[in-house]
Amino acid sequence: MNASITLSTGAVTVSTGALLPREVVNVARHLAPVELSAESLAAMEESRAVIDALVTDTVPHYGVSTGFGALATKQIPIELRAQLQRSLIRSHAASSGAEVSREVIRGLMLNRLSTMATGRTGVRPVVARTYAALLNAQITPVVGEYGSLGCSGDLAPLSHCALAVMGEGKVRNAAGELVDAAEALAAAGIEPVVLAEKEGLALINGTDGMLGMLLMAASDLRDLISIADLSAAMSVEGLLGTDDVFAPDLHALRPHPGQIDSAANMRTVLAGSALLAEQKAGAHKFTRVQDAYSLRCAPQVHGAVRATLAHAENVASIELASAIDNPVVTPDGRVESNGNFHGAPMGYVLDFLAIAVADLASISERRTDRFLDTARSHGLNAFLADDPGVDSGHMIAQYTAAGIVSELKRLAVPASVDSIPSSAMQEDHVSMGWHAGLKLRKAIDGLARVLAIELLTSARALDMRDGGLASTKSSPVITSVREAIRTKVEGPGTDRFISPEIESVFELVTDGSLLAAANSVLAAPLA
Repeated sequence: MNASITLSTGAVTVSTGALLPREVVNVARHLAPVELSAESLAAMEESRAVIDALVTDTVPHYGVSTGFGALATKQIPIELRAQLQRSLIRSHAASSGAEVSREVIRGLMLNRLSTMATGRTGVRPVVARTYAALLNAQITPVVGEYGSLGCSGDLAPLSHCALAVMGEGKVRNAAGELVDAAEALAAAGIEPVVLAEKEGLALINGTDGMLGMLLMAASDLRDLISIADLSAAMSVEGLLGTDDVFAPDLHALRPHPGQIDSAANMRTVLAGSALLAEQKAGAHKFTRVQDAYSLRCAPQVHGAVRATLAHAENVASIELASAIDNPVVTPDGRVESNGNFHGAPMGYVLDFLAIAVADLASISERRTDRFLDTARSHGLNAFLADDPGVDSGHMIAQYTAAGIVSELKRLAVPASVDSIPSSAMQEDHVSMGWHAGLKLRKAIDGLARVLAIELLTSARALDMRDGGLASTKSSPVITSVREAIRTKVEGPGTDRFISPEIESVFELVTDGSLLAAANSVLAAPLA
């Protein structure tokens, strides 16, 4: 999922403290400029002095005067240490495969810049300034999807970024053109950096890529959960269900906060529905004892997704406040090795979210399917076809949703349990968090498409129930959403090329238009 791209005008200040999640999203996705605080520049100067004092020390210091990983026992002569830094970056920039999207790399670079700004890595301010300059010039290093095991951080992706700062490798310029880094830096007036002792290591030991992907996925999923509440409520109305099961006192009996929020959203969306009112009175009095689980239990499932997201956001907030490097320069001036670069905290929650995303899509697809079956749709045409048999209606749109859901179940298989040893068994347990992040991004995209198909289907069903918007019996919120959909997709009729219609509603979901339509008739927005 990729929200609408709008250039931000407000700069994000990177200082010694934690960035806000929305600031990372704003820089990564909306191209907000960045600036370094005076406090962060002073902190970097202070910690760099500690590293400079160790340069001539005869005692070996990891990352300053030794090799790396399994080669950490080899002490490097002073005259070869600049070469050591270049060699580290060049050798570790070993990614392969499909190019990773710009927003992921921008998020990765910003998160690494934020760690530099804490003053705990020992890099010179010029290095941080150069990272900020690349972000502001919208120069994006080219990184392949394979290469990170999520152990000593996202080594390969971060190395490609450091390589670009050195003026080497390939990048995308602001126009999206593939060019040499040296050419892009020269065009932007940026001087390549010659790395000093420890700086190469400081630029690549971080969980920055996984963190950026988690923050963007969390931002997307927060909106998609509200969309799921909206689409579930539309399905309840379209299938002539009951809203009684969403009553506050029933959910107070099982007071999970996310469940309570989702039930409240569904009540809000359904408030004022003439279709539901007809079901409770007169000739159309409601006779079913209970709706199916996909309708009745929507708040419970959606609420569990909300709870999972809240846990993931808490982990992300801790990671944002972290200074991850190995070794680190402690506030009292020690240079200490550590294992904080391990990506397990990120990997676990990225995988956890993929499970929740798959289930949220699964329950949505089940609601879509109910509309198409005459035994369960309560009076609608088979497959919502205009002339069943001549027309197929939404038959294959449901196939598309089902195929996506099956793929999401495969993407829900955890990456973080699949450790594989590397670096001559020095790195003998890795997190695979980078790949957990990549598959979560694909899962989020799939979820948005499944929800779009449910919304497209329920809007068609409601048109068939009430004859269209001119005589709508929907609630005010659902009427507003149906109107938004009808600006892009025609109402019921004979079969049309349906793929563009799915894509149109998908765009309404991902650019925020449908949530905006729902909220436009409410005093307070959906939770």
